[in-house]
Amino acid sequence: MIGDNRFTVALTRARAGLMLAVQAGLAAGLAWYLAHDLFGRPVPFFAPIAAVITLASSVGQRLRRTAELVIGVAAGIGIGDLIILLIGAGPVQIGLIVLLAVLMATAVGGGASLIVQSASSAVLVATLTTTTGQPWTRFFDALVGGGVALAVMTLLLPINPLTVVRRAADPALRAFTAGLHEASLGLAEGDPDVIQAALTRLREAEDTFAAFTAAIEAARENVAFAPARWRARGALAQYVDGAPQITYALRNVRVMIRRAQTALNDRERVPEVLPASVRHLGDAVDLLREEWAQGADPVAARERALRAAAESGRAYEDGVGYSGGVVVAQIRTAVADLLRATGVEYAEATRQVRDALGWHGRPHGARKRSGRPRSGPSGSGSMPS
Repeated sequence: MIGDNRFTVALTRARAGLMLAVQAGLAAGLAWYLAHDLFGRPVPFFAPIAAVITLASSVGQRLRRTAELVIGVAAGIGIGDLIILLIGAGPVQIGLIVLLAVLMATAVGGGASLIVQSASSAVLVATLTTTTGQPWTRFFDALVGGGVALAVMTLLLPINPLTVVRRAADPALRAFTAGLHEASLGLAEGDPDVIQAALTRLREAEDTFAAFTAAIEAARENVAFAPARWRARGALAQYVDGAPQITYALRNVRVMIRRAQTALNDRERVPEVLPASVRHLGDAVDLLREEWAQGADPVAARERALRAAAESGRAYEDGVGYSGGVVVAQIRTAVADLLRATGVEYAEATRQVRDALGWHGRPHGARKRSGRPRSGPSGSGSMPS
């Protein structure tokens, strides 16, 4: 059974990397053909090397960063060739080559990818090649290979941008859901440590959200430059339009969780409907993840988000303290953010949230309340420090 599971995991990974493997193989073959057969280079091994490095290092990145990789590889090779031609090879020359390659990449404002590729390519030239031949030839080979890689990834055989975005969105939205569910548990149990764990989880998820945003930017460019992927524009629109709203919701949720922790530390009364509201908010994020992945209209996500808003409104009726009121307000705001992520316009999202709370027709800021909000066992609310 364990062996079968390992085989299944390996097969899944292989299938996920199949497109990249095909791209790399095609780019390497084309790069060699162009440099060797069309341009007459006798042994243009840097052409396929540059093609493969560019493709392998640029998955999910924007076109600008991919172009940086091409320039970095070619420039590193060119600097290495030039230094070896002028002063020969050796440890001192290797150090000088790397120094100049890094300085060049930094001076042009390159990112980490350009710096690493420029330096490593220079080392490759300094250690594995001879001084024979013109100094510009291997630089030319690298440009050919990088250019072929760009053509393959944007025109000939582009990776489906929708697949890239979905893979990036999944861990981000799962982490968001898990953080909300954990916060709900902490509120229900009255445990500030569980609330803190939820907040830590969401902070640690920042990298996944950054990857999600980067994947969307890369997908935009991929669709723009790859005619074969133009049909993916409609499906991508859900992610492209909704991602900023999800980011806003995440910020509001983090504020909400910090305030929930304050409420527990101040021993404020927490109505049962409040953790239920937070749990429904987490369910809404998870439903949004599933419906986006299916390319469906996120109806279920909207309904669950509005249920979270309705439950938070009941918390006012049951009685909440100062921090509890802030928690309710942040839930309402996060619900509006989620509605906008599902494609609802701002004014309509605000109206739906107010209707869910039973505030339709009331002035902004008014709230339905039965009596004064109650606080902790002492009967007096306390302001957070």
